[in-house]
Amino acid sequence: MGTLTIAAAQFTPVDDPDANLATIRDASTEASARGAALLVTPEYSSYFTAEIDDRFAGAAQPLDGPFVDGLRGIAREAGIALVVGTAESSPEAGRFRNTLVAVLADGTIAETYRKVHLYDAFGSSESDRIEPGDPGQLPVFELDGVRIGLETCYDLRFPEVTRRLAAPEHGAADVVVLPAEWVRGPGKEAHWRTLLAARAIENTVWVVGVGQTPPVGIGASVVLDPSGVAVAAAGVQPGLLIATIDTAVTEEVRRVNPSLALRRYEVLPRT
Repeated sequence: MGTLTIAAAQFTPVDDPDANLATIRDASTEASARGAALLVTPEYSSYFTAEIDDRFAGAAQPLDGPFVDGLRGIAREAGIALVVGTAESSPEAGRFRNTLVAVLADGTIAETYRKVHLYDAFGSSESDRIEPGDPGQLPVFELDGVRIGLETCYDLRFPEVTRRLAAPEHGAADVVVLPAEWVRGPGKEAHWRTLLAARAIENTVWVVGVGQTPPVGIGASVVLDPSGVAVAAAGVQPGLLIATIDTAVTEEVRRVNPSLALRRYEVLPRT
């Protein structure tokens, strides 16, 4: 059993990676001062514009480039681990990768995750510009004895993603963190909260959803316990949300509702 205090920084990234690093640095300093061991930021925290166009591929950087190097420096300076959404360069011309980077407090990269389910819905078409990740990825890393799984935005609509992260024979994650740019629209706030709660309840796992703020995103970052109860939540304004993950709570929920143990189906990537 263990505990881990997690901070979620919701904001709207801009089309200037250095400015975004400055925002993450300020959030990291505050989060560390408030006792958090991990800071999670939204999808596309390295670079963002309202339209995904040729500028994204031009702004994308490799994982050993200046943006991730900046994250590693921030982690060391603030003494805090980070999970940050980035635009990673791709070998395919005119395309990029939508990648989460997990950095430990010593500046080492613990895990990366390239978004599998691209947002080809509600009038958007991420696959026009983004190279999809390998469905076989199982991005889980450990911090202070707590196992942390990674997924991104539209992945939330596919329950098997969280199931693989949480299932004891696969990722065995204690908490799933989900950076997002959840686009505003009719009913979208309800979709966000309903799906996050469903993933927590059906997997008896903690879930941390971290969104971009308006004008494009909805904000609404939230931390849910393994019963789907919100223990911390934000509105639409930029800011920092902090909550403590407690695996003793997970064990008690799973004692009462052993749904993971009672499963009769396996989840495997499609070929």
